[in-house]
Amino acid sequence: MSKTKTTPADFVEYVDGGSAAVITLAAGLVLNGAKVMTVRMREPELRDELASDAMGGSAAVKEVALFANLCELAPADLHGMKSRDYRRLVAAFTGFAD
Repeated sequence: MSKTKTTPADFVEYVDGGSAAVITLAAGLVLNGAKVMTVRMREPELRDELASDAMGGSAAVKEVALFANLCELAPADLHGMKSRDYRRLVAAFTGFAD
């Protein structure tokens, strides 16, 4: 059985004039005991990236903290996320650069 390759257009919808993204997750994420299948990420501001850069820790720890902040979640909420769903967050974040 072959997998169909998805593109960001399949799982990211930019809303509010492009100032936010609604990301549909493949596996979902459990938050407060409930499984959610979408996450909303706001567009980053320079202050978000500066705060991330000022944090201690590895680049990966800083990125998780940045994405969690943009999604109004705690970094620990993302720790249980499947890698394919985390890559969807990365794709949505990258889409704000256009």
